Amino acid sequence: MFLTVITLGIYYFWGKVRVRRYLLSQTEFEGDRFAYHGTGKELLIGFLKAMLVFGVPLILLGIIQELLPGPAIKLLAGVLTYAIVMVLIPSAMVGARRYRLSRSSWREIRFSFRGRTLDFIKLFVVGSLLTGITLGLYYPIFETRRYGFLVSHSYVGNEKFHFDGNGRDLFGSFLLAIVLFFPTLGLYLFWFLARKQRYFWEHTSFAGSRFRSTVTGGRLLLLTLGNLLLLMVTLGLGWPWVMIRNVRFAFKYLTLEGALGLAGIQQEAQAASATGDALAGFLDVGLDLG
Repeated sequence: MFLTVITLGIYYFWGKVRVRRYLLSQTEFEGDRFAYHGTGKELLIGFLKAMLVFGVPLILLGIIQELLPGPAIKLLAGVLTYAIVMVLIPSAMVGARRYRLSRSSWREIRFSFRGRTLDFIKLFVVGSLLTGITLGLYYPIFETRRYGFLVSHSYVGNEKFHFDGNGRDLFGSFLLAIVLFFPTLGLYLFWFLARKQRYFWEHTSFAGSRFRSTVTGGRLLLLTLGNLLLLMVTLGLGWPWVMIRNVRFAFKYLTLEGALGLAGIQQEAQAASATGDALAGFLDVGLDLG
């Protein structure tokens, strides 16, 4: 944090790389640890590109809304701003996933993401509109399709992940979360989030094995309360420990069932830019698996 302040924010990108490298290097699977290969320079350049491509147009539209008279001009500028944001968010999510996976490896085999950005933009825009039109009722299906797209286009070498969920099984839990939101002061939301995590993982498979999650709403609530307490006591300085707690929690309740066929996995390198990762960081778009 100190280096970020004295370098006017530039060290932030190198600090983010160090955090990712540490977290992956401390994560082990089948006796081997993961590795992160990204650099602070890549993230900085990606951030500058993101600001040039999306930041400048948004700033110009904001200026137009303030300076030019007439409701028609302001309305047009507002619509264009909304359209840019609707393209910006899914572009950031896909770009970030593509970059982060391409810079991650296990047993020197790189991860990759091979989904088309345009396909995800279409899915995201249509899903967002339908969620709004249905007053949120389409959310379980939209969220499942969004997650499924990101997972089913992810690879380890030449082996891809598979997702077979459709979201309809989450609809009842989602309605219950809406009904119980105010009576439980919002606490039942943790039980819905846990149900969603279990559903997503249990419909995800890799190399002949299926994931299984045993996370519960109570455990998720205790994790969140513990994290909030840690941040308050340390005045925010405990954030690195919060990240470690979250990673440990995620893997503690996650298992693989079935014979895992790793013998046929081979390296297939995929290039990726850090621009999407910078956009995701700027927008604080969540990208974790569930």
